Amino acid sequence: MPRAFLVVMDSVGIGGAPDAGAYFNADLPDLGANTLAHIAQACAAGQAEEGRSGPLHLPNLDQLGLGAAVALVSAVPCPDLGGAGVTGRWGAAREISRGKDTPSGHWELAGLPVPWDWCYFADQTPAFPDHLVAHVCAAAGTEAILGNCHASGTAIIAEHAAAHMQSGLPICYTSADSVFQIAAHEETFGLDRLLALCEAVAPYLHQMKVGRVIARPFIGTPQAGFQRTTNRRDYAIMPPAPILTNWVQDAGQLVHAIGKIGDIFSMQGIDTLKKGDDATLMQHLHDAVAGAEEGSLTFANFVEFDSLYGHRRDISGYAQALEWFDCEIGKLLPCLREGDLLILTADHGNDPSWPGTDHTREQVPVLIAGAGAGAGPLGTIGFVDVAATVAAHLNVPVQGPGRPALAM
Repeated sequence: MPRAFLVVMDSVGIGGAPDAGAYFNADLPDLGANTLAHIAQACAAGQAEEGRSGPLHLPNLDQLGLGAAVALVSAVPCPDLGGAGVTGRWGAAREISRGKDTPSGHWELAGLPVPWDWCYFADQTPAFPDHLVAHVCAAAGTEAILGNCHASGTAIIAEHAAAHMQSGLPICYTSADSVFQIAAHEETFGLDRLLALCEAVAPYLHQMKVGRVIARPFIGTPQAGFQRTTNRRDYAIMPPAPILTNWVQDAGQLVHAIGKIGDIFSMQGIDTLKKGDDATLMQHLHDAVAGAEEGSLTFANFVEFDSLYGHRRDISGYAQALEWFDCEIGKLLPCLREGDLLILTADHGNDPSWPGTDHTREQVPVLIAGAGAGAGPLGTIGFVDVAATVAAHLNVPVQGPGRPALAM
C-alpha cells in the first residue's frame, strides 16, 4: 500500500495572494510581501550574514521546483533559485479562508475551509473585553492580568516577567491572528498550572471563535534574562467537520503527527504524536520515512521558520533554517520507498523583511516527489487540493471540496 508524507514548512510563503491588499502589517497592506524571494534577495546582497553567508543555497528544494513555484505566482525576483533540471512536480496553492493564521492554513490544507470569520482582538490597550478578563482571572484565581495588548511574545515577557514573578499575575497578550496567549514562569507560576489555566479558558474563547489559546511557558531571572521553553501548548478550536486525518483514520489506516499538528487539529484523526524542536522533529520525520506502516499518513509541521525567525524579522536566521531544512530533505529523498508520496508546502507567509511582526497573506509552494509524480508544473491549485491529492494517493475517499492535483 502507498504511504504519504505531508510536510508543512510553517510560513514559507512565495508571494502575495490575490487578496493580500486586504490584509495588513503595521497599517501597510501585505500586497508585495514575498517571504522566500525577499530572503533570497537579502542573501544575494550580503545582508544575511549572521550564522551563514552568501547567496541562499537550497539545491534540493530548487530541484523539486521551489524557484519555479515562486516565478509562477510572483514577479518579485528570487535570486539563486529557479535553476534548470527540476525533477519534481511543482506548483503553488491559494487559500480561500479569511485569515493568514495557522488554523486557517492547516484546516484548509487538510480539506476544510474555515466556515466562519475568526474573532480578532483590536490592536489597542486594553485589547480584551472585560468579560474575558474576568473569566481568565476567575480561572487563574487572580484579581488582574498583565499585558492585555498586542505584543511580540519575547518582548512582552521581557517587559512583564519580573512583575509576573512577584505578583503571580498571568501575562496575557494577542497578535494579528485569532489567538489568546498566556505566558507564565515555569517555576514560580508553575507549568502545570499554566497548562491547566489555558485548558480551562479555551472553551470560553472557542465560543467567541478565537482560534487558539496558547500556553507560553518561560524560565529565567531578571538578572540573567528570560527564555521561552519548548513546553508550548496550543489549545485549538475543534474542526467542525471531518478533515484529512479523519478520512485516513476512518479508512482503517494510521495517521502519525509530527510537531504541532496534534494541537492544531485537537488530536482529531491522529494515532501518534511526536513533538520537540525542529531538529528533533526532523529526526522523527526521518524515522517515519524509514519505518511508517504501509497505507499510513505522516503529517508534519516545522514551526521554527515562523516562530523563531519570521515573527522576529530575523532574515539571517530564517535563511539559515531554510538551508538546514534543504540539506535534511536532500538526505530524506533517497530514502523514500517505491509508492511513497512526499508533499512539501506551507500554511501562510511571514516575510521577515516586511513591516510589523505578523504573518503575511501569501501563496505557498506545493512540491511533490515520489510515487510517479514525475516532473513539471501543477499550476496554481487550492489549499484543499493538497488534502485531496494525499487522499487519492492513499486510496481514501475525498470528503472535502478539493480535487487531486496530480489528476488535474
